[in-house]
Amino acid sequence: MICLITQYICGSINKIIMKKLILFVTLAVVIIGFGIFFMFSANRINKIATISFKDMLSYTTKNNDNAIITIGVIKDGVSNYSLYGKNGVLLPNEMHIYEIGSITKTITASLLFKAIEEERINMEDNIDKYLDLPKKDHYPTIKQILTHTSGYKDFYFESQMISNFLNGRNNFYGISKEQLMNRIGKIKIKNRIYGFNYSNFGISIIGAILSKIYQEDYAKIIEIYLKEELELKNTVISNGLGDLGNYWEWLENDAYLPAGGLTSNIEDMLKYARLQLDEMPEYLSIMHNKFIEINATSGKNASMNIRFDSIGATWIIDTNNNIIWHNGGTSNYNSYIGFDLKKQIAVIILSNLPPNYRIPATVMGVKLLIELQSEPD
Repeated sequence: MICLITQYICGSINKIIMKKLILFVTLAVVIIGFGIFFMFSANRINKIATISFKDMLSYTTKNNDNAIITIGVIKDGVSNYSLYGKNGVLLPNEMHIYEIGSITKTITASLLFKAIEEERINMEDNIDKYLDLPKKDHYPTIKQILTHTSGYKDFYFESQMISNFLNGRNNFYGISKEQLMNRIGKIKIKNRIYGFNYSNFGISIIGAILSKIYQEDYAKIIEIYLKEELELKNTVISNGLGDLGNYWEWLENDAYLPAGGLTSNIEDMLKYARLQLDEMPEYLSIMHNKFIEINATSGKNASMNIRFDSIGATWIIDTNNNIIWHNGGTSNYNSYIGFDLKKQIAVIILSNLPPNYRIPATVMGVKLLIELQSEPD
């Protein structure tokens, strides 16, 4: 009996040891696999960071028959653009309609600064001064929202997101202003300093405030502002129409439109970049000021020279390279606008490729802008 018990115990112990050994080996393989993956990724990132803009463009469009990337540049007072297709081949110049994604945020914010200039609103006010919200101890200020330091998340789940996902639609399609307002009322934000956290939800609140103070839907007021104030005739709320296809669907009063609902072309984006360089209207200059130091540059971004040192009114500020910039990304498009106020250089990249496809517009845009900065005047 003792021998049998001993054998049973020894066998059990051996089984336990073997299970632990298998688990250990499995974990080791996984860790080594991840290590190799990250080493490979890091090596790839470092390699990309060292190649020229031209090589980046060639690689990104390599063997892609559908690639149409438009590059706009302002330098020495001259605006021009070029169009590239498969394998970085230069194409005849032609206007194409691109989704500009989150570059929309800078336009929404500029309309807000027009309202500030008109003394309709104060940036230091809490949002509940302008919106009908439940009584709470604290709501964030407009300035906190503009700098993505309000404490709000990127977005909050709404039921439509399930059907949007299943139907291949834009995640934010069909989320109403009423749902936005209801969600604001439910979120608990403390009266403290929050770190930088990029928020589509926050900029959607800015759109709701603009709608309230101008007593008109965001889609209507932004249309008038674009045409009459900025004179951007080809920049509109996306209606799903355009020559490149695969545009996001929106409803006219969707709450998230202010965060990423515009389409445009290179002619308008060059005009918009020129407005930034000239800082006209004058309130644009205030938007370019450093509001808060955010020091949010991650290791991967740092290796690509994409810096998040400070933030103005939605504009990201790279103090190392004297660049003010923003980017945009939707399911099938990605874009970049960056400029150097001192050297009066601007770069715009509009791409009909997804943000995660090879080298995104942001990486190429920063590379091109820094190359232009290093050229003699």
